[in-house]
Amino acid sequence: MVEAVDSRFPFPFEPYTIQKEFMEALYRTLEDSKIGIFESPTGTGKSLSLICGALTWLQDFEERKKQEAARLLENRADTVAEHPAEKKLTPGQDGSSSSEPDWITAFVQKKAERDLVDKLKVASHESQYQSRNALASDEDEEARQLLELSKECAEEEQGAGLEDGEEELLVAEYESDDDTKPKNRWVSSPDIPCIQIYYCSRTHSQLAQFVHEVQKSPFAENISLVSLGSRQNLCINEEVRRLGSVQLINDRCMEMQKNKHEKSSGGEPKRRRSKPKAVCPFYRHEALQGLRDEALVKVRDIEQLVALGHETKGCPYYGGRLAVPAAQVIVLPYQTLLHEATRRASGIRLKDQVVIIDEAHNLTDTITCIHSSEVTGAQLCCAHSQLSQYVGRYRNRLKAKNLMYLKQILFVVEGLVRVLGGGKNIPQGTEMLTINNFLFKAQIDNINLFKVIQHLNQKVADEEKQISMASPMMQVEGFLFALTNANKDGRLVIQRHGTLAQCSLKFLLLNPAVHFAPVLKECRAVIIAGGTMQPVADFKEQLLLSAGVAVDRITEFCCGHVIPPENILPIVLCNGPSGQELEFTFQNRETPQMMDEMGRVLANLMNVVPGGVVCFFPSYEYERRALAHWESTGILARLAAKKKIFQEPKKASQVEQVLTEYSRCIQNCRQVGGALSGALLFSVVGGKMSEGINFSDDLGRCVVMVGMPYPNIKSPELQEKMAYLDKHMPQVGRQSPGKALVENLCMKAVNQSIGRAIRHRGDYASILLLDRRYSRPTTLHKLPEWIRRSTRVQPTFGPAFASIRKVSLPSWPAAKLLTPRPSESSVSTFSFLFPKCRY
Repeated sequence: MVEAVDSRFPFPFEPYTIQKEFMEALYRTLEDSKIGIFESPTGTGKSLSLICGALTWLQDFEERKKQEAARLLENRADTVAEHPAEKKLTPGQDGSSSSEPDWITAFVQKKAERDLVDKLKVASHESQYQSRNALASDEDEEARQLLELSKECAEEEQGAGLEDGEEELLVAEYESDDDTKPKNRWVSSPDIPCIQIYYCSRTHSQLAQFVHEVQKSPFAENISLVSLGSRQNLCINEEVRRLGSVQLINDRCMEMQKNKHEKSSGGEPKRRRSKPKAVCPFYRHEALQGLRDEALVKVRDIEQLVALGHETKGCPYYGGRLAVPAAQVIVLPYQTLLHEATRRASGIRLKDQVVIIDEAHNLTDTITCIHSSEVTGAQLCCAHSQLSQYVGRYRNRLKAKNLMYLKQILFVVEGLVRVLGGGKNIPQGTEMLTINNFLFKAQIDNINLFKVIQHLNQKVADEEKQISMASPMMQVEGFLFALTNANKDGRLVIQRHGTLAQCSLKFLLLNPAVHFAPVLKECRAVIIAGGTMQPVADFKEQLLLSAGVAVDRITEFCCGHVIPPENILPIVLCNGPSGQELEFTFQNRETPQMMDEMGRVLANLMNVVPGGVVCFFPSYEYERRALAHWESTGILARLAAKKKIFQEPKKASQVEQVLTEYSRCIQNCRQVGGALSGALLFSVVGGKMSEGINFSDDLGRCVVMVGMPYPNIKSPELQEKMAYLDKHMPQVGRQSPGKALVENLCMKAVNQSIGRAIRHRGDYASILLLDRRYSRPTTLHKLPEWIRRSTRVQPTFGPAFASIRKVSLPSWPAAKLLTPRPSESSVSTFSFLFPKCRY
């Protein structure tokens, strides 16, 4: 542990007190090699706090290592001067020196251990290979028979039956029994003892915003940063970009690489003259190295890296990967970090490194989605048809082992089709099975799926994908990989409909900790940050403690908002204007009385709240029913007389247009005046406007939350998750873990929605929670601390309306307005956030 940390971190301006506290807590967490959960509301400068706190620690850490290395060299120089006879000793011959720092001793020792392990692996591989050859299993017997058949056919039909250019379609020989891992030229050297910081977030726009903050920070000139992304975002080959689809772009890129390698290696002389194969002009060694060097000199975001690619004529996708080993900060999306295969392919090594996961409020769901998989009956039939045609055409030209594995894949696909009902009349319904029971039902329990997947992966690793793997087979491969999870960690959902094409198989991951554990185990420290992390109890239990993390390694930091407490008015309203109790349960929320009372509440708010009002419904269906009822009763007309009404669109492509019109309407009403005082936007919790869209200033002077948006308790997936938690997790107070999950999912969605209105220190808004159940102490405790401390529970409507009317008067905001800080200017600009709608 180092001495006390100076509270003054390098910062582009004088930081808030909460920012100083944030950075010092972050510094201690990194120094102590812990896992930190950091909550800092949006608008409090979280990104800059992360940047300046983490990079200050990184610079201090590197400086200490330099000083230790200098002392080591000085000590050795003194030793050589005193004992000249030992001058020629190689490192390690003089025994373990007590003057060597721990990190150097550990590095040398680990390298020696790796060398020994490699030798043992070679000996073990030879021994296992001989043992396997001695086993007379059915699989080996089939392989021998196929080998004899292949040899006979090869002698009789050598070179026959192939049309011009079809030689390349033959799959290269593959030995699954070879335990040696394929070489990956993008993997960085394991012998570089340096610390790197991996920063990841959900979308490319969020990553770009983070890089822009780094560019504005005091560290911009002396830090090396590289941004990683998908081929779709980084490709500069217009021929490939025009394909549009992510999968098609990936396939074409891999195909061009293969052509490049064949061309450079010369290959064997062809018996037939075929058309020249297309290669990527940007995939050249010199250009990639040039781009790598330039990328490390200056901090660039994705768009700037693409511009650099055009300038250097080098591929930004692969040039960025080449820069990873030498970079101090690597910026990358969730998928690249949280998916092990993608992580490995990108050359990312997390051993003893620092990981910062931002916007992590949905981290559990994100990991679950990344490692869940679904395949439809139509995709299975298409994959089976394509593979059958391939085997039928090239059967006599395929090597024995490849033919055997292709037959196994066909057998597995046929088994999956059988589970869905085959071509028979398929009864409708949903069935839930464990992994083992599913394998038995599909009659593929005797197939080694690990070897089948390794066979498929080998083609990707060697960049020799001869079969076009566009979507159907890729979906099958992803689903087969999901089936290799432990039996208790997942479930299979079989959904049968009228036809086979409409049926589907879905793997549901129940234990995300199993895939997050390697990150937690390998890294020196992990920072999990977000604007709204509450409630964190299930998060800690499901992702951290279940992954084997010790309780004393977890730290938590939560700060308030930068706005004065008076600038926010959260109210829990228990009864409406007519005295109707507000409890929007699934059973009574659609009654005419409840919808009428909700309409009266909104009608009164429209009379006093200026600017924009955002009203969140628990579902699209309930929003539709409520608006239809209000239209028939005249309530909708009363609302429209005061504010222009907008609705959240169901298509993502229409979101920006609706937001633009909503913003323009509010601005016109403020400037021109007239009968309308602003606009009313109806949205849905968990929809396109409950996350990533900021309703700052006049765009959101009041946020209304209708009811409590509990997830569908009848969902088979949710029921299975609840059962899993009840079986494997400890009791949460008086609640079972399953019920606690439902409550937490609800409150996480609420917190994300109601935090849309306060975006900088000069902002102000009221928040109205329409449901008496919010007044329960356990529920109130799950609100963000900066909202909870100002929350008032109002049993009747009168006092609540009076409070909202008072804070909505022009004198209230004028007294509390503060000038936004430089770091907040972008957050308070509505148009700046439109790019988020595109992702």
